Amino acid sequence: MRELKISYQLDDIDRQILNYLVENTRMPFTEIAKLMNVSAGTIHVRMKKLEDSGIIQGSSLSLDYQKLGYSFVAYVGILLTKTNKTQSVLDKLKSIPNVTVAHIVSGKYNIFCKIRAIDTHDAKEVIFKIDEIEDILRTESMISMEESFNDKSRLMQIIFKK
Repeated sequence: MRELKISYQLDDIDRQILNYLVENTRMPFTEIAKLMNVSAGTIHVRMKKLEDSGIIQGSSLSLDYQKLGYSFVAYVGILLTKTNKTQSVLDKLKSIPNVTVAHIVSGKYNIFCKIRAIDTHDAKEVIFKIDEIEDILRTESMISMEESFNDKSRLMQIIFKK
C-alpha cells in the first residue's frame, strides 16, 4: 500500500474534525468542539490550517435529485477522434447542465461522464446533445439501476489508519 504524502501533518484532532465533517459538512464548529471537548477556537484554527494546506477544499451540498425530479442516472463513455481534443470537448460538455461529472480516463474511452435526467426521454435528448459535439467519434451509455453506496468515510479510515 502506498504511503500517504502530505505536507501538513495530521494529528488525532485533525482526523476527528475531518471524520465529523465527512459525515455532515454542515456541522457547526461549536458542535464539533463540544463532541471533542475542546474550544470552538481550536476547531476554527485547525480548520484554517486544513484549508490553507489544501486538505480541505471548500464544502459540498448533497442533494436528493430524485426529490427534485431527476432520478434517471446514466454513465456515458466518450471516444474522441483525437486525444488532443479532450479539453475542447470537456469545455463543451460543461455547457450541458445534465452532465454533472466528467473524468478523463484511460482505456476504452477518453472521457467518462455522469448525467442526470428526468426520464429516459430526457436522457436520450442529453445523449444526443453529447453526440453532436464536434470531435466525439462515438458514445456508449450505461443506465444506473441504483446507487448502492457512496461512502467517503470508509476511505477516511484507510487514510487515517484507524
